[in-house]
Amino acid sequence: MARAISQKLHKRAMQTIVGGVNSPVRAFDSVDESPILVDSAKGALLFDVDSNEYVDHLMSWGAAILGHADDDVCRASIEALQRGSSYGLTNIHEIELAEIITGACESIEMLRTVSSGTEAVMSAIRLARGFTGREKIIKFEGCYHGHSDGLLSKSGSGLATLGIPASKGVCKGVCADTLIAKYNDLESVRDFFKVYRGEIAAIIVEPVAGNMGVVLPEDGFLEGLRSICDENNSLLIFDEVITGFRISSGGVQKETHVLADITTLGKIIGGGFPCAAFGASKEIMEILAPLGEVYQAGTLSGNPVAASAGKTVLKKLLKQNPYEKLERATSELVCDIKSFAAAANVDIQVNHIGSMFTVFFTDPPVRDYDSACRADKKKYSELFSHLLNNGVLIPPSSMEACFLSLAHLENNMLEKSRAAFKTAFCAM
Repeated sequence: MARAISQKLHKRAMQTIVGGVNSPVRAFDSVDESPILVDSAKGALLFDVDSNEYVDHLMSWGAAILGHADDDVCRASIEALQRGSSYGLTNIHEIELAEIITGACESIEMLRTVSSGTEAVMSAIRLARGFTGREKIIKFEGCYHGHSDGLLSKSGSGLATLGIPASKGVCKGVCADTLIAKYNDLESVRDFFKVYRGEIAAIIVEPVAGNMGVVLPEDGFLEGLRSICDENNSLLIFDEVITGFRISSGGVQKETHVLADITTLGKIIGGGFPCAAFGASKEIMEILAPLGEVYQAGTLSGNPVAASAGKTVLKKLLKQNPYEKLERATSELVCDIKSFAAAANVDIQVNHIGSMFTVFFTDPPVRDYDSACRADKKKYSELFSHLLNNGVLIPPSSMEACFLSLAHLENNMLEKSRAAFKTAFCAM
């Protein structure tokens, strides 16, 4: 596919925007391609400035579960925008969004909305420290919780894509209270509690990892984390920025019956606009200002346009309950991808859950960050290029998840994806 205009505009962007992108993975560096510049998107399709059409499995990194530019979401957003884009004061849309979320998520009695997943996680950590009076936290290799200083060590997502173990500019003192355990390894967690007894405020985890590719929790892992926290009076934080309202209406917690003390949400709850949230029981949340002494604030928090879009998406999801349909379609697509690879004698593992999946070019199962890193990134890059040139977009990083939306189930969209995957593996 010709992408001359995209290339020209990317060169122009590089004059005023760092690397020509406002988030590093958008540069396509890890897949040896020049980035595409988007003109528009509708349903399951994305169109670049060169008039190329792609079946989109990036879907704004999972945010667009209904599909791009859903008519009801557009209508609600426009109506809200016509009444003012931002007030800096409370509006009805943020109240209704909070009511929908607390009604759907068992572990959330109260919440606070913010503008990004990074903000939500940063605030959740502060809240956990304020509630427990402790300073240390445990995170897991390969789990990405945004770009706040204390959580960047051995993270997934963009850092893993670029091969950066941590970021320059992050002080050692800031990271001193962050302990890094191995995903799906309860003993690595217990060892920290033995050494730092009475000092650990919380464990934070992606209950289904989506930032080292999709990596599922093994049987007993989440239950084990819950038990360890209970035994040590520590809090369990689930980062469901990706999985919230993606796996089910109540996220991973609803499916596993393992409840977190604090939950972070993002992506889907904003309906395509910058919006995230963190929530917990009233006991925990009421230590947050203005009721308590843990401070957090944001001028655009509860933005009426984002809240209006988000509540529209969530209402449609709760009414339609499309999760079984999405999971079935994803499973069928994954099964076909595996068969295409097998027929071409290409070794892959495909991890999937709900409407999320990742293709790993490796033979052993992928169960943690180390096994994800051992997958062949050059072959992923080759797959990416073949798919892109055949009109299918997957993440420009082997450490990210592919997504289905409800729009993919219409107009034979997945048949186009199947054909492109089959062609790609034959060419490989």
